[in-house]
Amino acid sequence: MASQIKEEKILILATESCAYPGADSVGQAHSGYPSNTYILRVRAPVMFPEEFYLDCFRKGISGIIIMSCGEECPYEGAYHALAQRIDRVYQMMKARDLDIKRLRLTAICTVCNRAFLKEVNLMNDIVQELGPPVVKEVAQEEG
Repeated sequence: MASQIKEEKILILATESCAYPGADSVGQAHSGYPSNTYILRVRAPVMFPEEFYLDCFRKGISGIIIMSCGEECPYEGAYHALAQRIDRVYQMMKARDLDIKRLRLTAICTVCNRAFLKEVNLMNDIVQELGPPVVKEVAQEEG
């Protein structure tokens, strides 16, 4: 009987105006990517608070890719606010001994098949190497 290899889960937050159509175009092109990937269509990833990401890691998500519109975001100032939020999440991750490679922010356009596949495969390699996340709890942060 062959042993089963546990696949680490990857969550993709894909913006509905850019990255989600890009993910759809990957499917329409019949391009394959790892089956451990879960795509969540979101209006604007900036709406997710810092704790959301930590909760995902606590609940068994091994890697998160935020696929946004980048500078082309239809919501003024949202991309810069998101980048600042992710910087804060990186600090929170470091405080909990979580490798920050588990969280990526990238811009994906509606027809960026290669970029989409590259990001997914890169994250898959990272989470397979790192294994499941272990979130170390820290004392209540002031701030």
